[in-house]
Amino acid sequence: MKTMKLVVALAFCSQMAYAEFDHKEVIEGPFTQGSDVTEQCIECHEDHAKEFMKSSHWTWELEQELPGRTVKRGKKNSINNFCVSISGNEPRCTSCHAGYGWKDNSFDFTDMTKVDCLVCHDTTGTYIKEPAGAGEAMAKVNLERVAQNVGQPVRDNCGTCHFYGGGGDAVKHGDLDSSMSYPEKDTDVHMDTDGNDFQCQTCHTTASHQISGNAMGVSPGGENPIGCENCHDSAPHDNKKLNTHTAAVACQTCHIPFFARNEPTKMRWDWSTAGQELTETKDKNGKKTFMNKKGSFEWQKMVPPQYAWFNGKADAYMAGDKIDPAQVIKLTYPLGDINDSKAKIYPFKVHTGKQIFDSKLNILITPKVFGKNGYWDKFDWDLASKLGMEANTTMKDKGLSYSGEHGFVETEMWWRINHMVSPKEQALQCSDCHNKGQRLGWQALGYDGDPMKNKKGKRHPTD
Repeated sequence: MKTMKLVVALAFCSQMAYAEFDHKEVIEGPFTQGSDVTEQCIECHEDHAKEFMKSSHWTWELEQELPGRTVKRGKKNSINNFCVSISGNEPRCTSCHAGYGWKDNSFDFTDMTKVDCLVCHDTTGTYIKEPAGAGEAMAKVNLERVAQNVGQPVRDNCGTCHFYGGGGDAVKHGDLDSSMSYPEKDTDVHMDTDGNDFQCQTCHTTASHQISGNAMGVSPGGENPIGCENCHDSAPHDNKKLNTHTAAVACQTCHIPFFARNEPTKMRWDWSTAGQELTETKDKNGKKTFMNKKGSFEWQKMVPPQYAWFNGKADAYMAGDKIDPAQVIKLTYPLGDINDSKAKIYPFKVHTGKQIFDSKLNILITPKVFGKNGYWDKFDWDLASKLGMEANTTMKDKGLSYSGEHGFVETEMWWRINHMVSPKEQALQCSDCHNKGQRLGWQALGYDGDPMKNKKGKRHPTD
């Protein structure tokens, strides 16, 4: 029976580019785990799996250029100021990996059966991964039903991970959260379900499973950009004065006046207070502001972005880089300044934190927080630091291990704001930035003051 169904599948494969194929014709369970489904998928889609295995959604790293060095970087080895690093914490972090079974450094990235086809192609809305199961599907999921009803991805498929990065709704990005699944026009004019109803891949165009666009946090040197100019020309306004702004001001700066419009986003995480015997508290939005195992948080809603010059490139802290603990450590940050002709004023979410570092070696620590003997188990920073550094292959390759001495240092991480584009009626107005407007910090951007009043000797957005 299975052989006959495979013949039917192959006969229809050539038609799949033109019409959705009914997989009930060829998929047959029951299945006990996700990789069992993949084994049937690749009978017809082996080439698609090979394509996907070349993508950063599978490898969690890209070779990229940072100032003065070429690095391999991605979620696999970047350091953030949320849960810090996946090293030693894989079963929890890799619940968002599009694969099955990444429990530690022994995961086989060449094993095609470990590719998770369903997380992107489920159309039933019932496919859920175990929160700490190294990417495996929950036991309650009817894998046969999901596999028989696969189709093109929609916002919910992407949002399964991207809306909930950092361990919860709206935590990391600020402009991506559950409200983007079925947004109204005021939330996002492009994805408005009663209007344009864009899916993610409308802008993040995809060929051979390579998805355009890079998150600056993990791929600061990524060269796979997308932009407003893909659909809009460089002079999109009827007003000539507004069009002159586009040489120095990114579209997003005026057209995304606020992020976290519906769901509060985390703006600060202070690990140094973790382990203290304090009462766990919540803010006015019901978000926890202190948790014994994680420390202190600050959340905000309807947040005006911070602004900086950005030329499309960024720099980042890499595991093992030396730090000056007297300074705020920038984990990722945009490159460009007022004299850079390629740079524009761009909106960002800046997430601040206080996180653990090795006070003898002056490097950031990647602690083991999840699982047996992790910080959330033993509440022992020395043990968590030792185990996390031992699990970090980058640190081991550099001959680095925990010295036995630690402290906490201030950090900041810059996140580009691209989503939650408001209707044009809600875009920033001239008076928001000029005259007495306080939206832009002109001096921080390199101006003497409002360039509308003082254009002498400075690049300005109002030519």
